[in-house]
Amino acid sequence: MGLFSTAEKPVTSEKVVDGHVKGSVDGPTDVQVSVVDQSQQKQSWLGYLWDTSDLSREERRYLLKLDAILLTFASLGYFIKNLDQQNVTSAFFAGMEEELQMTSNQLVTATSIWTVGYVVGQIPSNLLLTRVSPRWVIPALEFGWGLATLGSYGVKNYKHLYVARFFVGLFESGFYPGMVYILGCFYSDRELSKRTSIFWTAGNLGQMFSGFLQTAAYSNLNGVHGLAGWRWLFIVDAIITLPIAAAGFVFLPNLPWAAKPTFWLSASEIELSRARMKSFKRHEAAPWTKASQARAKVKRLFSGWHIYVLPILYVIWNNAFVQNPMSYWLKSFNKTPAPVPGKSYSVSQIQLLPLPTNAIFAVCSLIFAWLSDGPAKARRWPFIIGGAVFSLAIAAGLVNLPVYGHDTAHFALYWLSQAGSGSGPLIFAWMAELTRHDNELRAITIAMGNDLAYVVQAVAPNFVWKTTAFPAARKGFSWVIGLNTLLVFYTLFVMFMAKRQKKQEAEDLVVRDQEAASSAADSKASIKSEGA
Repeated sequence: MGLFSTAEKPVTSEKVVDGHVKGSVDGPTDVQVSVVDQSQQKQSWLGYLWDTSDLSREERRYLLKLDAILLTFASLGYFIKNLDQQNVTSAFFAGMEEELQMTSNQLVTATSIWTVGYVVGQIPSNLLLTRVSPRWVIPALEFGWGLATLGSYGVKNYKHLYVARFFVGLFESGFYPGMVYILGCFYSDRELSKRTSIFWTAGNLGQMFSGFLQTAAYSNLNGVHGLAGWRWLFIVDAIITLPIAAAGFVFLPNLPWAAKPTFWLSASEIELSRARMKSFKRHEAAPWTKASQARAKVKRLFSGWHIYVLPILYVIWNNAFVQNPMSYWLKSFNKTPAPVPGKSYSVSQIQLLPLPTNAIFAVCSLIFAWLSDGPAKARRWPFIIGGAVFSLAIAAGLVNLPVYGHDTAHFALYWLSQAGSGSGPLIFAWMAELTRHDNELRAITIAMGNDLAYVVQAVAPNFVWKTTAFPAARKGFSWVIGLNTLLVFYTLFVMFMAKRQKKQEAEDLVVRDQEAASSAADSKASIKSEGA
């Protein structure tokens, strides 16, 4: 597998036979493959549970290997990415605040500086993936943020922490949008949302695990070799991260149109992958090494509606999350004077009690994905809108609930606060489907959505989610209500644009068929004329 993507011979002919797309590849072995045409196939009840059930034996075997290697690596990578992203918050509540003498909004500032680094690298990284094998790009990024995480254990003050967080964000920037783009190069519409959600949920589990890990580090390693427990958290996270990065150099495949056989992916499976992408109408990377090609590509990118409309959908959703104040709320009981005399929470309780929020969020996001890919026939909008309405209701409850008293209501609302926010993978799947006709547009649109979302995150928390405003955070909850209302109406607008695109594609197909028929008739008439 080479460093730079070099296009190999694609499927040169294909036809639909009994619901299968057949293709052949010109080459030394003349490999022939057959894939199920999913657009014409009716799913069985077993196929709703897991989509490979309705596919051919060859496709099932190929997807089993792809899931085992690519999806597992993506999930592990996103798990450690979120682990290394979340650990600073866990460390803050376990002694870093006091040891580094952090006050006021310095935790929010550290998060914003991480975001600046995260924003810088996303679009260049995704564009790089259209030209350089993921086998080299993704693991290199993981190594970078693993080393930056390791360096975080030695910070002496909050300014050192700012520097370390910038580099963690910079190297983490390309992983999530890059893996979303890569998954879209291998999976169909009815397969993509589930895989993206599994991958995405793994990241959420990383946030959950950070709480358990910090508790274990604080309890078992605090004071070992003279290091505080929160410093050990960064060391342990780096030890987990670096071996997974090393595995990527071995296991990650190249994209289908530039792949070569590996120890786990055969030549026939590579051609099967290419035939699948042709049947899904997912286009490969276009050449643009010449100035004229680059100008034409830029013109195509910015002349359509996708690059202006689709990223904003993800931006709105990403910033409409309820920033769960439960840890702040629990810790506030320990203040002097006590707001509720006789009630306090230990460090372990402050770390562990908020974790059901992540678990509920993970389960709901998977339910959204299975229903969207299955019974909803790859429709994404019902779950985006439904989730927004639910999140709006939760935020309305929190903004009106007194900070102290009504503990049962607080726990219930905090734990359910992100249950409606599981539509992020569906939004990216929808974006991939609407930009399937242009590989570079798909890569840039996905990166722009994630990038711009974090631009807003770098600014908005300093105004609406101030550390000093917790645990009440009424301005933040009002922000959530406004954004989720906007998300409902903006989703309806994207639905309108998608419907218009589908109509235009159908009209273009009719025109092409008529032109092909006319050309064939002219050729036939010409042959008859020459014969006469």
